[in-house]
Amino acid sequence: MSLELTRKNKFKKKKLDRPIYVRNVDDIFNHEGLIKHTVEAELFYRRHKERTEINIIGGQKWSVILGMLWLTCHNPKII
Repeated sequence: MSLELTRKNKFKKKKLDRPIYVRNVDDIFNHEGLIKHTVEAELFYRRHKERTEINIIGGQKWSVILGMLWLTCHNPKII
């Protein structure tokens, strides 16, 4: 989740015990640095609702990136 979306929606951040190193698809470390916090959020898709933890990273143009496990499990139609 972007830091901007976290602030805008006033999510309560939870500090990670150990930071997570982030690499981009080109295998270079992300310039925003380590992931140090998560938020707990509810995801809604059709009639499905689940509570999950999402990592926070700043400076991105997107709001949330869903992982392959979530996408495989729920199989949403992406337009």
